[in-house]
Amino acid sequence: MTRVHIVTDSAATIEPGVVEQLGITVVPLTVRIGDKTYQDGADLDHEELLLRMGRDRVHPEIVGPTAEQFRRVYDHLLLKTDQILSIHSSDSLSLICREAQAAAREFLGRCDVIVLDSETLSLGLSILVQAAAQLARDSVTLDEIVRRIRGMVRRIYIVFVTDTLDYLEHSGRISPAQAVLGTMLDIRPFLAMEEGEIIPMEKVRSRDRAMDKLIEFASEFSDIERIAILQSTPYPTQKTKILRDRLESIAPGHEFPILLYGPLPASHIGPDGTGLIVYEGPGREVLPR
Repeated sequence: MTRVHIVTDSAATIEPGVVEQLGITVVPLTVRIGDKTYQDGADLDHEELLLRMGRDRVHPEIVGPTAEQFRRVYDHLLLKTDQILSIHSSDSLSLICREAQAAAREFLGRCDVIVLDSETLSLGLSILVQAAAQLARDSVTLDEIVRRIRGMVRRIYIVFVTDTLDYLEHSGRISPAQAVLGTMLDIRPFLAMEEGEIIPMEKVRSRDRAMDKLIEFASEFSDIERIAILQSTPYPTQKTKILRDRLESIAPGHEFPILLYGPLPASHIGPDGTGLIVYEGPGREVLPR
């Protein structure tokens, strides 16, 4: 039996060295801005994209990878494996999973291709992908890898706050009336990923209160395995320095990496967001969300 091969998309934040070491195939996102398309990782710089979004309020759209691109990837992998697990960004936020599923159907009878909706993105996706790749290296069966990764999905949590509301309105997360009223009254939604969807959970007034909500969210976990800050710059801002200091009092001994978020979350929340990703340890039972 050949080893399971793991495929993902470039919304996962995985170091290139890890990708090579674990033999992961990363299919780049294709992003359309206006009448131009860009390939993530080749001619699209995330920091430049977020700066342009902040300046010009352009709206990136995820238009790939397409089923044809996935078909080529799976066809190439067929030369060395007959088992592929394709783990992708939340199906609620883009068409990536559906395009991968369309391609997978063409390989029925020739190769077992399972497409798994991670219901997450960024570090959350990379945690699942790296775990799957390590299990594959240990010669764990495809069905068992899928079972274990699905169990991990329920232990990944993401929340966001954002300073501006126009992108949330454009992506349909809030109504035009909510956007206008929120801007007038300095009210912003506290957003959480629930079953892969970005959902406004409650309203908060002022940036300080928004930061308080992020801290309150982190304090709910008694067994944090990994935690990271998501923001629109790769370097700590004054806001994130304060956030990191406060997180240290909640989760002493942890590192709090600051991750630049990419075009997929940016297309929904805009360039002005701050978020937290928490991967909860297996210390207590995780109830269905």
